[in-house]
Amino acid sequence: MARMSFGGVIEEVVTREEVTLERARETLRDERIVVVGYGVQGPAQGLNLRDNGFNVRVGLQPERTRSWEKAVRDGWVPGKTLLPLEEAVAQATIVLFLVSDAGQRALWPSIEPLLGDGNAVYFSHGFSVTYSDQTGVVPPPFVDVILVAPKGSGTSVRANYLAGSGINSSFAVHQDATGRAKDRTLAIGIGIGSGFLFPTTFEKEVRSDLTGERGILMGALAGVMEAQYDTLRAHGHSPSEAFNESVEELTQSLIRLVAENGMDWMYANCSATAQRGALDWRPRFKAAVAPVFEDLYTSVVSGEETRVVLEANGANDYQDRLDEELSRMRESEMWQAGKTVRSLRPENAKAVPNSGDMA
Repeated sequence: MARMSFGGVIEEVVTREEVTLERARETLRDERIVVVGYGVQGPAQGLNLRDNGFNVRVGLQPERTRSWEKAVRDGWVPGKTLLPLEEAVAQATIVLFLVSDAGQRALWPSIEPLLGDGNAVYFSHGFSVTYSDQTGVVPPPFVDVILVAPKGSGTSVRANYLAGSGINSSFAVHQDATGRAKDRTLAIGIGIGSGFLFPTTFEKEVRSDLTGERGILMGALAGVMEAQYDTLRAHGHSPSEAFNESVEELTQSLIRLVAENGMDWMYANCSATAQRGALDWRPRFKAAVAPVFEDLYTSVVSGEETRVVLEANGANDYQDRLDEELSRMRESEMWQAGKTVRSLRPENAKAVPNSGDMA
């Protein structure tokens, strides 16, 4: 593995130059890969593996009509590359277990008896194995237990692959029954289109992932945006002004500069007034949220976040309640203003909305 410096800390990472696509194909030449689950990560990883020339099939419960129909639309052929779940798993040497975390708990009793000696069970999240006391997912000792976790949604994994780039992924080996677990892991990681791969453990992956999703990547980001928008509106600013200053400028300009060359680069390309204010207020925001992040991490480590997820996602009315929560977000003034602002971007605007269309 290549040795790289991350902020002065030396880490080992795996690049496409070290594990080429040709080498990955050779490693998995005799493997029969089956993707179980066709929701978020399943389609992207399965299609990328298929397009890269790997022997891959999809195993689904036929009664899951929407998933089955989506797989057919994506070019999987019933009876050949799209099979009933148990039939597919029984034929597999590597099972990509890519259903939701709550779904893994429900489906594992059907999967485990079908695993053969020397098979591999692959995850893209350390959740089920790390919190096995709550999920019941305990792989047998005769299989490899491996992980590749793309640092992005399945939509991005597929889009980046089609664009010729890739999303960075972490990888881990939890159990090496065959002596080939790491080689299998890295080969699949390259096969699904990872930009580079960095090592972790199942435990560290799930702890960082749950913290990140609840924190800066989703929960904190949405919460901070809403807090600033509400403050501006309370002081008389219009919806369009409040939204542009809270969301649009970040997503359409500033975060792109951060992605290009780092936070200091973004600061350097903003006005002196913006630079000074941001540098002065940054420590106050950090001090304000640091205790919240510590509470969040403690909740993740304790298993409380796992309990909440499994309880909520396992409820019969979960989808209805989720739709209601997302609808409230979507219909809020802030995101209705965002809908109008997005429609006025040059690439989207065909006609200026009349006043009745404005949030």
